[in-house]
Amino acid sequence: MAAVFSPRANVIVTVVMLGAVGVVVGVCLWWFTWPRSDYVRHVGWAIQQPVPFSHQHHVAGLGIDCRFCHSSVERSAQASLPPTFTCMTCHSQIWTNAALLAEVRDSLSENRPIVWARVTDVPDYVYFNHSIHVSKGVGCESCHGDVARMPLTYKAKTLTMQFCLDCHRDPGPNLRPLANIYDTNWHPDPATPPPAELMRAYHIGGRNLTECAICHR
Repeated sequence: MAAVFSPRANVIVTVVMLGAVGVVVGVCLWWFTWPRSDYVRHVGWAIQQPVPFSHQHHVAGLGIDCRFCHSSVERSAQASLPPTFTCMTCHSQIWTNAALLAEVRDSLSENRPIVWARVTDVPDYVYFNHSIHVSKGVGCESCHGDVARMPLTYKAKTLTMQFCLDCHRDPGPNLRPLANIYDTNWHPDPATPPPAELMRAYHIGGRNLTECAICHR
């Protein structure tokens, strides 16, 4: 009696089974990694804004302190965005008729706030407090990157749960002296206290910083 299947049928079945396993593994890997990828999280993307504000010009170039615009960052959960009259403190004197700043002038004359597009984001179920991080020695650069040298602002870090947990499990390497909190190009030098000393100075370590309730309230 002739064989029902030819010898190459075994090869075909093996290839099909391996292919099916590969597809399942590939789908699982895609499901896990795709939402966390820099592409999906828009890392490195410059977001279009109603006014193309340059931190590089204002901060690195003119030396304006972060707190001049983000005035509540040391005392509030929100860093805040500047009201239009803050911008016009300078631009009522310089670049007064620049077409680039028409939206700023219109905002002031119409008593209408400028609606800026969000660059960094966390889900609504995540609680983040700027003031506690600043007061505990976490610099702006740790989450926002070297903003002072961005011609147009973009998201520099993923801000995923893993990103936050990595820091909460070992905060020491991300701590710096309070005098350097707003220096986005700061690097430790021989005079910088070691992480363990900074941890003690900021009274960090008495609580499990990976408790769910810290970020999910």
